[in-house]
Amino acid sequence: MFSSSAFLIGYRYWRARKANAFASFITLFAVSGIFLGVAALIVVSSVMNGLEGQLKTRILGAVPQVVVEKNDGFADWRQTADELQAHLPGIVGVSPSTGTQAMLQSSSNISAVQLSGILPEVESTLASRTTTVYSPAFDSLISGEYRIILGVQLASELDVAVGDTIRVLSGEGVVFSPLGPVPSQRKFVVSGLFQMGSQVDAQLAFIHYDDARRLMRKAPDKVDALRLYLDDPFKAEAIGKAVPQVLAGEALKVHDWRDSYGHLFGAVKMEKNMTSLMLSLIVAVAAFNIVSALVMMVVDKTTDVAVLMTQGLTRSAVMGIFVTQGSLNALLGLVLGLIAGLLLALNLNPLLSSLGIAVLGAGQPLPVIIAAEQLWLIVTGTVVITLLATLYPALRASRVEPASALRYE
Repeated sequence: MFSSSAFLIGYRYWRARKANAFASFITLFAVSGIFLGVAALIVVSSVMNGLEGQLKTRILGAVPQVVVEKNDGFADWRQTADELQAHLPGIVGVSPSTGTQAMLQSSSNISAVQLSGILPEVESTLASRTTTVYSPAFDSLISGEYRIILGVQLASELDVAVGDTIRVLSGEGVVFSPLGPVPSQRKFVVSGLFQMGSQVDAQLAFIHYDDARRLMRKAPDKVDALRLYLDDPFKAEAIGKAVPQVLAGEALKVHDWRDSYGHLFGAVKMEKNMTSLMLSLIVAVAAFNIVSALVMMVVDKTTDVAVLMTQGLTRSAVMGIFVTQGSLNALLGLVLGLIAGLLLALNLNPLLSSLGIAVLGAGQPLPVIIAAEQLWLIVTGTVVITLLATLYPALRASRVEPASALRYE
């Protein structure tokens, strides 16, 4: 089909000035549609990738990615950590973990939070290799000093600052008295603040691991849960399934971030897929316009095709002529759209700033991540759709009968 003669004739038809002005307009419309569709797909996909990556860093960097619990505790948690890291390459760090639902009460307000107990010395070592929320303020957490680190939004809701005292009421460690159940509670001093720029700033608080165990009325020196840090939080499901196989013979309970935030990332993924699908329809409509333009070209060139066939041009070569012509139109729109989309994506924030548009608020740029595999998918999908669109007009041209076409010439 794609012989040199078919390509050269198709290229000449493509470059020649169209006798039918309406066909020229349809061709221009088709090329413009592919151009706009490809450019829009690249820009929107890059922004959605950036937002997804930002959520991954700001939320999944703060909440436990995978937690492994054992009822009777880990005899030597460091040995268990080394064993997990040796057999599961996706794990980049392990630390003791304990947490509970708690109420924080200040002099002016009260708020519910997820209270996490951490070992600052372990967290600081892992921080350089993970997206953990760890900040220098965490060094102020000292066992027995009962200090707490709050998110900035949570501190604002409680109207407290560093140095203020708040009361922490634990969801675990409840004791029963003649007057009824009494929650475990203790006063903590706010020793620092952290900011992730997401909803965890209002839902999470950190205290020292030993203080958390005492608050929950558990032995401080016992470790019954391990928090696993992953190089990619989206590997949590696979890692969670593999942990029981590595630690065979132990009664374990494994859960991950999807229990709390899976619906959020599921919604983001669905929105990303639906947006890409809708923008892909622009390319599909442009492909239909290619069909229209080529059908007009086939009708206009019927006599030329008949003459070429009388001189020995095969039917497959005739198909190659019109497939080449339609593909060149698609390729022109694809290349222009690819260049424009990449330029817009790379310069999106300066462009929005010059126009005075702040999508995420003043001083917050749109995150943009250009994924090579998505670019390849966009290019491949566009080529396949437009190539399929050229087949019908090309097949119709190949069925021209020279005797009938030249009967009245």
